[in-house]
Amino acid sequence: FGAPEFVLEDSVPKHRAALADAAALAESGHRTLVLVSTTRTVRADGVLPRDTVPVALVTFTEKVRDDAKQTLDYFARQGVRVLIISGDNPATVSAIAALAGLDDDVAVDARTLPDDIESLADMLEAHRVFGRVTPEQKRTMMAAMQSRGHVVAMIGDGVNDALALKHADLGIAMGSGAAATKAVSNLVLLDGRFSSLPGVVDEGRKVIANIERLSRLFLTKTVWAMSLAAYFGLSALSFPFLPRQLSAIDFFTIGVPSFLLALLPNSRRYIPGFLARALAFCVPAGIITAGAVLSLTAIINRQPDWAGSQSQTATTLLLGMTGLWVLTSLSRPFSWSRLGILALMVVAAVGIYCVPFIAEFCGFDPLSGGQFTEVLGVGLAANGLITIVALVVDRRNRIALAVGTPAR
Repeated sequence: FGAPEFVLEDSVPKHRAALADAAALAESGHRTLVLVSTTRTVRADGVLPRDTVPVALVTFTEKVRDDAKQTLDYFARQGVRVLIISGDNPATVSAIAALAGLDDDVAVDARTLPDDIESLADMLEAHRVFGRVTPEQKRTMMAAMQSRGHVVAMIGDGVNDALALKHADLGIAMGSGAAATKAVSNLVLLDGRFSSLPGVVDEGRKVIANIERLSRLFLTKTVWAMSLAAYFGLSALSFPFLPRQLSAIDFFTIGVPSFLLALLPNSRRYIPGFLARALAFCVPAGIITAGAVLSLTAIINRQPDWAGSQSQTATTLLLGMTGLWVLTSLSRPFSWSRLGILALMVVAAVGIYCVPFIAEFCGFDPLSGGQFTEVLGVGLAANGLITIVALVVDRRNRIALAVGTPAR
């Protein structure tokens, strides 16, 4: 009892009709097995005698899940290439794949696939549906796709899938799968629904993309804080603001916006090189901010009409302006939710400086019109330079995204 092309032989006349009937059933999408009988004793090595007689063809009808086509369409839009690899008859696999929406490819019989990794990788690039794949071939397919730089996820439920699941970058088992399959997988779909995967992908991309986006806030502050600490520490000059004033700035430029922005959806796929992209913006922006603070401090020190609390107010006001501008740059492209967060942070900044008891607690003093103009001038110049850095870095990132190898 087994697959017709393994149990029957085309060279045996009484097998040919059964093979033809089995092939027709397979092409219609039915999984087909054959029962044969023999009067001889089957050898220990499993080789069947040639005088077996076909008794019956047994067929199983596959029911394609209602959400299969919708899920496959989602992955196609996201640049994820889906391959179907099965141990069933290639004709059956091809028919079922067509029902699921992958009707642009004829299934390849895995018994004809090459053994070497490079040639196998070429076949996997050219085709998407494969039948009669052995467990060892499934594992080799993982290695072949990984050799081309692809990140590979494998979905399976049977023991025959365990080897491939273990060697894939992400092994995904169905909740109804074999215990061995679930034991070697990274992720188990408890509800057994293929349609759960788009949510998994969206959540992962949201976390990774938002971490990269928000790193601009934290790393930019780290750069200018270290630069100012080194300068004022080595020069033995007074620090230009108080710790509680810096905490007030962090509230509306980093703390609250990072919490809110981290919750927003973000479907941008992961691209290697996160640290290099982050530093490409954060180091220049942090140095520009530190330079703006030193420039404003130099201007204040040349004018005797500035009180100590006013100079601290001016410095923190400048840091608030640049911090909000960095927040603006990472909020592009704008959406109503991001614009709402920006507007809320601007209101918070105005409240910190203008609400009497908050300003008194932070040690802020009112500035004259001339003093505010000087702060505004330095802030606009710094923000202009930060804008140039953001445009150059974002353009480079868009080019990298456009030419990068799609995730598969």
